[in-house]
Amino acid sequence: MAFWNDRRTRGYLYQIAALGGVVLVGGILVSNTLDNLARQNIATGFGFLDREAGFGISEHLVDYSPADTYLRALCIGLLNTFRISAAGIVLCSLIGIVVGFARLAPNILVARLASVYVEITRNIPVLLQLFFWYAVVIQAFPPPAAAWEPITGVFLSNRGIAIPWPGLGAPVFEGFNFRGGAVLSPELSALLIGLSIYTSGFVAETVRGGILSVPKGQLEAARAVGLTRFQVLRFVTMPLALRAIVPPTTNQYLNLTKNSALAVAIGYPDFVSVANTTINQTGQAIEGVALIMAAYLTISLVISALMNWFNRHVALVGERS
Repeated sequence: MAFWNDRRTRGYLYQIAALGGVVLVGGILVSNTLDNLARQNIATGFGFLDREAGFGISEHLVDYSPADTYLRALCIGLLNTFRISAAGIVLCSLIGIVVGFARLAPNILVARLASVYVEITRNIPVLLQLFFWYAVVIQAFPPPAAAWEPITGVFLSNRGIAIPWPGLGAPVFEGFNFRGGAVLSPELSALLIGLSIYTSGFVAETVRGGILSVPKGQLEAARAVGLTRFQVLRFVTMPLALRAIVPPTTNQYLNLTKNSALAVAIGYPDFVSVANTTINQTGQAIEGVALIMAAYLTISLVISALMNWFNRHVALVGERS
């Protein structure tokens, strides 16, 4: 039994035993599930994806009609989820960086206002924030004919937010709505604003913590050699702070992506919403839930891979594996 006295060998054996137990339990669950479905004459498999969907989707980045298949409908929902996730990540990053720096501002009023912002956004449930932006704020905007224009070319109305967009031009009011540019629906606008503001509070604290983690000796040395405040920030503070900022920020990006599933509460047709409609029409609940799990797992892994690559890119040479 000499091999049993080796710690590494025992570790491998324990892992093999644990994996075997998981496979066994999974096999039993799958077998019981299939037997129960067969007794109730419920079809299994993903053959339903080739059938006609028969329902419309209010927002789609590519052509879609109710005559298309369930597979195309799910792809439309997935694109909508990618759309809100990507836009939300960019927006929450910009807001979070600004608020994070404001938390460290020498002006006490700016610092306190930033602290209040962080406490409010982080401690109100994200679902309530989505309802607030959708039902209270955006619905209180005027109709398109009397839309507000806080910035030249940007219009706010109860039909959503119209903004200029490359290749589409600037929005112009015609008839009963805006034409040209990009028009964000009320549902998309509320979801984007709510998720971005909620997540930005966490990103701001991550940025603040990363900056505070930079040793004071590094900053004093940079000032001693005559670097300006901006040069110290660019060449010393941020390169060192990023190593503490990137990993927890990745978690916040993943949280934003998963929180986008709350879009169903305000009527935005994301992947979960389209999958739920598909389940209700086909009865393929297990397959539908499996697709939802696979979609969010894939998105999360892609975001993690990109952020890990960026983290390795900003790491010191001695820290790279």
